[in-house]
Amino acid sequence: MTGKLKTICSLKGHSGIVWNTSWHPKGQMLASCGEDKTIRLWNYKDGDKSTLKCLLADGHQRTVRAIAWSYCGQSLASASFDATIAIWDNKSGQFECNATLEGHENEVKSVAWSRSGSMLATCSRDKSVWVWEVWEDNEYECAAVLNAHSQDVKKVVWHPHEDILASASYDNSVKLYMEDADKEWTCVGTLSSHTSTVWSLAFDKTGDRLVTSSDDRTLKIWQKYLPGNPEGISVKDANFVYKCVCTISGFHTRPIYDVTWCHLTDLIATACGDNSIRIFKEEDLSDCNQPSFSCVSHVSEAHLQDINSVQWNPVVKGVLASCSDDGLVKIWKMEST
Repeated sequence: MTGKLKTICSLKGHSGIVWNTSWHPKGQMLASCGEDKTIRLWNYKDGDKSTLKCLLADGHQRTVRAIAWSYCGQSLASASFDATIAIWDNKSGQFECNATLEGHENEVKSVAWSRSGSMLATCSRDKSVWVWEVWEDNEYECAAVLNAHSQDVKKVVWHPHEDILASASYDNSVKLYMEDADKEWTCVGTLSSHTSTVWSLAFDKTGDRLVTSSDDRTLKIWQKYLPGNPEGISVKDANFVYKCVCTISGFHTRPIYDVTWCHLTDLIATACGDNSIRIFKEEDLSDCNQPSFSCVSHVSEAHLQDINSVQWNPVVKGVLASCSDDGLVKIWKMEST
């Protein structure tokens, strides 16, 4: 898919910075959060008909930095600068905060559900990544506190099919974690190639590739290799390694704060501090071990200030959400040419 990214609608309501957006797994609702301590749920409809569904305002005492829907769509997790994580559900017919997770010593920057829904990951300015086990009746138990990073941890994401967790940090690296034979969570890999803060990361639909975005104004594509791979990539004592196979540079003029890899179209979208959104597509006949990507769409001044988040709709092809320091949430559509 190549074409032009066009704005469908601008959603107003937040006061101050909007930090993050998250699509409901059915693609019909979008959540946003921000500096005003609130979460807003928007009903998504094609064209400019999207409207505010409800406002969640009583879960946090400070900025809400990140939000994530569970894959079943029943729960929404929010992470805040007040060092807590709130869990929301609408089992009563309206969304309510039914659990608050405490333990981080400082601002919580990101939250993510595992595919199975049995685990939740969080990360913080306190340099730690936490893995929480999810039990029935809104019970959550800390299964691991991972201190592999030496600086502020910016983002956590789960592999789309396996219980592999990845985190991005101010220490310029990405860490990978999984349970060992003794069911203990451990760091099983460090991805080092960026020269400055890694702000965000996203797996492709297979989980065999990872894209990272950085303060160094580049994107990097990482390929997964298993033991005995035909390429001869060394996999020592690990189950796998991710190796940097492509650096996408020369397009962004400021830090790349977020990146999202569409599982429907394979397009990559970026959110940049130069107020732009860019869309990248892997070139035809690209070698998976040395892939090449082209910028197929660039919207300059997509927002009036830094763009903090972009996320592809998981159901509707080519639909993208963004949010910014300018206080707006926008929905875009990639139109084929």
